Amino acid sequence: MVSTFQLRRTVSSLLIGTSLLAGLAVTAQAATLADVRLVERNSGRVLPVYFHQGEYWVAGRPGANYSIDITNRTGRRIMAVVSVDGVNAITGKTASATPDDGYVFNPWQNWGITGWRKSDSHVAAFYFSESDASYASRTGRPRDVGVIGVALFRERPVEPVRPAPPVQRRAPSYEERESSTYNGSPSADAKASSVPMAPAAPTPAPLPAPSVQTPAAADEVAKPRAAEKSVDYAAKRSPSLGTGHGSLETSYTSNTEFDAATQRPEQIVRFRYDSYANLVAKGVIPAPRGERRPNAFPAQGDDGFVPDPPRW
Repeated sequence: MVSTFQLRRTVSSLLIGTSLLAGLAVTAQAATLADVRLVERNSGRVLPVYFHQGEYWVAGRPGANYSIDITNRTGRRIMAVVSVDGVNAITGKTASATPDDGYVFNPWQNWGITGWRKSDSHVAAFYFSESDASYASRTGRPRDVGVIGVALFRERPVEPVRPAPPVQRRAPSYEERESSTYNGSPSADAKASSVPMAPAAPTPAPLPAPSVQTPAAADEVAKPRAAEKSVDYAAKRSPSLGTGHGSLETSYTSNTEFDAATQRPEQIVRFRYDSYANLVAKGVIPAPRGERRPNAFPAQGDDGFVPDPPRW
C-alpha cells in the first residue's frame, strides 16, 4: 500500500474550460492544473482515450475495478471534485462543479481515487458494471450513467499580514516644557509621554476555511489480465456500462483547510465510457482490420455424408 496524503474538504471555493489531449493518448491532460487518467487496477493498464464527435471516450472491461488517477502539475495545492455517473464520489449526492466535497492534492502529488467514500477509512471499489446495476441507477439517478468528471480548483494564495503603522503623538511646545520645569512637576503632556503606550491591535487574521479530509492510500498494481477474446462487432451491442458499488477497501482520510481561489473550476476533465464492443459498434473505435467473421459456407465440400470426427 502506498502511503500518500490526500485531502478532501467539505466546503471551500476559477473560468470553466475543458482541455484534454485528443486521439489515442494514454492520458487525458488538463492544460495547467492536473493530469487525469483511468487505470484498470488488476493490470495497472492506463485506459486509452478516444476522441469522437466532440467527446472523449474510454473503453472499460465489464467487471474490472478501476481508479481515477490524478496528478497535480502545479506548485500549489489544488482540489479535485470527482463525479462518477453524475454522483459525487465522496458524499453520494448529485454532483455539482462547485468547490465542495473534493480531494485536495499537495504540489506535484499523485494519487488514485479507487471508490465511493464510505467513511474516513473505507471506500466501496469502483468497477465497470452493467448500467442497470450501477450505483447511480440503483439510487434512482440513471440519466447520467456512463460519464466521469473531475472539476479542478486552485487554492487561494495566503496574503501576508501587514503590521499596523505606529501611533504618533504631538510633541510638547516650548512654553509647555518651560511651565513644567518652573512648577517643579511634569506637565500633563509630559506625564502622558512617560506612560508606556499600548501596542497597536494586529490586523485580524482571515477566518479558517471549513475542514477538509485527506485520504492516504492507493492499492498496489496487481497481475496483468488475460487477453480478451475477439468480438463480432456487427452483432447486437452488449448492455452499456456504469460504475458499480463494489467491495469495501481501506482508504484513510484526515482533515485539512482549503480555500479555493474562485467558485468556478479552472478546468473540467470529462470522460464518457462504455465497453470496447459498444464503442466499436458506435464508431468511436475503428473496427480491427483483418478480423475474420464466421462464414456459414467457407468451402464447397464433396457430396456425401457427415464423416466421423477423429478418435470418435
